[in-house]
Amino acid sequence: MTNSERLVFQRRWTAYLPWLALIALLAIPPCVAPQSWLLAYLAQTATMIVFALSYNLLLGETGLLSFGHAAYAGLGALFAARVFNTGLLPLPAMPLIGGIGGALAGVIFGFVSTRRAGTAFAMITLGIGELVAAAAWTLPDWFGGEAGVPIDRASGVPFASLTFGPAREAYALIAVWCVIACVAMAALSRTPLMRLANAVRDNPTRAAAIGCYPRRVRYAVVVTSGFFAGIAGTLGLINLELVSTESVGMLRSGAVLIATVIGGTGAFFGPVAGAVALTFFSVAVASMTRAWLLYLGLFFVVIVVAAPDGMAGFAQRQRARIAVSGWRPCAGAYLNSAIATGAWSVAVVLIVQTAYAVQFGVDGGESLPWGLATNSASVMRLSGALLALICVGGLATHRASRAWRQLDASASLDVETAYGDAR
Repeated sequence: MTNSERLVFQRRWTAYLPWLALIALLAIPPCVAPQSWLLAYLAQTATMIVFALSYNLLLGETGLLSFGHAAYAGLGALFAARVFNTGLLPLPAMPLIGGIGGALAGVIFGFVSTRRAGTAFAMITLGIGELVAAAAWTLPDWFGGEAGVPIDRASGVPFASLTFGPAREAYALIAVWCVIACVAMAALSRTPLMRLANAVRDNPTRAAAIGCYPRRVRYAVVVTSGFFAGIAGTLGLINLELVSTESVGMLRSGAVLIATVIGGTGAFFGPVAGAVALTFFSVAVASMTRAWLLYLGLFFVVIVVAAPDGMAGFAQRQRARIAVSGWRPCAGAYLNSAIATGAWSVAVVLIVQTAYAVQFGVDGGESLPWGLATNSASVMRLSGALLALICVGGLATHRASRAWRQLDASASLDVETAYGDAR
């Protein structure tokens, strides 16, 4: 195999690797440990993956910051629930119906919001999101009020021999639709429409000068994004068997924005990584401590400061750095960075959990880390542990910074070139 053939093979393998990781994430855990809580967790992850990718069609591909994206997901799920409850629809077709409902919402709301771009678009979507959230409470006959609109996923039109009542069958349907939606959006990102959207994002004036209509492009992307958001909302409906007023709330719009920014908008699989991280905080960390929002906020700040292009951009930069400098020169810097990250993370957890335990007490569901008590001996041990962690973290940070500066000074230009090739 020649060097050029080896390079082509390596690039193809690198392109397929994220897809293999996504399929492994959705398929392997249920086979190893098919507990109901794990299936519910993976179903939420799959739903958020589709939701974040649909949002990235706006933010990453077209440069449109939206604060009301949950409206499309919630209205699509509501439309699918109403149609499914008529008894004329098999459950596997529900995501498609929900996508149509989300696209119809995009047709209506996009006609107004796409008249402007930039900050004006963001403020219009914020108003639309608040309008839909308020309508969910003022129109209980359609939105279901506080009770929401429930469904019985086992009562639909029979599909083969599956009833979709068991959690395993419902999760399999959600996972399959997640992969289908991801493949569809990946193919869509290579179409002329998305190339025009990229042009409108980068320079709308120049795009208009060559015959493109920026508003029409933005409108088409909003409708398309609403379609996939409706699919995501319907996947959540299949998992929970309920669509409530929270489905169109502003908290959900903020959550998908955070997931997309954490993962990175510059790569297709960036929002996927962000969705996995957000679901981990909102489910796994939230089940252990009420301080999960604080941890999520800290993680978000660290990502935005240290890697403005998100987790995917950070990974691409490190891959480019290794390609230029090799593993051996980078190993020491990575080791010190890992030690510093671990030390500072443990120190933050100790401080936060101690503060929450003192504030809320055992009756509030919080306790001191690792079984520590509030007596003087435990306080001394905690202080000693914090001091040791701060010393280790500070030393490792200093050594890592020095190592990275030396690497960047020797190969900064080559790294930037390799990073551009990776993108």
